[in-house]
Amino acid sequence: MIGTKREKVKSTPFSDFVRHASASEKRKFFDKVVKETIREQQELIAKAEQHVCR
Repeated sequence: MIGTKREKVKSTPFSDFVRHASASEKRKFFDKVVKETIREQQELIAKAEQHVCR
């Protein structure tokens, strides 16, 4: 593996964002992602609790 060349892959919009966005833009984006994920998990837990309680 040492000394082998890695094939260059195309850039994606997400990789461009990670490379070029400011720290505050990244924090805002990831905060939004985390909040949305928490909301989805809470909804899933609520559905599971309704199903079990029946």
